[in-house]
Amino acid sequence: MEISQNPLSNRFRGYLPVIVDIETAGFNAKKNPLLEIAAIIVEQDQDGWLGITEKHHCNIIPFKNSELDQAALKFTGIDPYHPFRMSIDEKAALTQLFAPIRAAVKRNECKRAILVGHNPAFDINFLNAAIERTQQKRSPFHPFSTFDTATLGGLVFGQTVLAKIAEAAGMEWDNQRAHSALYDAEQTAELFCIIYNRWKKLLAFEAA
Repeated sequence: MEISQNPLSNRFRGYLPVIVDIETAGFNAKKNPLLEIAAIIVEQDQDGWLGITEKHHCNIIPFKNSELDQAALKFTGIDPYHPFRMSIDEKAALTQLFAPIRAAVKRNECKRAILVGHNPAFDINFLNAAIERTQQKRSPFHPFSTFDTATLGGLVFGQTVLAKIAEAAGMEWDNQRAHSALYDAEQTAELFCIIYNRWKKLLAFEAA
């Protein structure tokens, strides 16, 4: 088994943070389908600084008999059936995403992944509904615990909206790319790493 040079097993009580963003066709996890899902894996380097190591993303075909909320589609700008999306069904998408997450969990000597999201209650509810529909037996994620970057952003930067936190943190923000799962997950992951590394610097300063 491949082992990380600086595993995260002791940092978050045995959980590996994995940043997830989901785009959907509505707000009802049982009725409205997943349209996009992205997962970003973060790990420590030899000096303990957290950074992005892997990015995974899938476009998803709406599940059978799902309901599409036109207001949600207008907001995201997603055409669920556009041929250039190269979409796959949600079971295949979860199988494809879970494999590298499980590998990262093992590599970091962790017991499970924990979902990191911006207001993650939405993402974990949709993820759990898709896991149930597709009868996934080996989800790497904790079923209900999450880390919330809206809360962390409010604490560290005094902002709770992702775009506003990014601006306060000195990150770039592109409104044209926002509300795609991959872009939002990338930005959330960068923010999580900034906060983590800032805390590490603060601890080192206090110990000096």
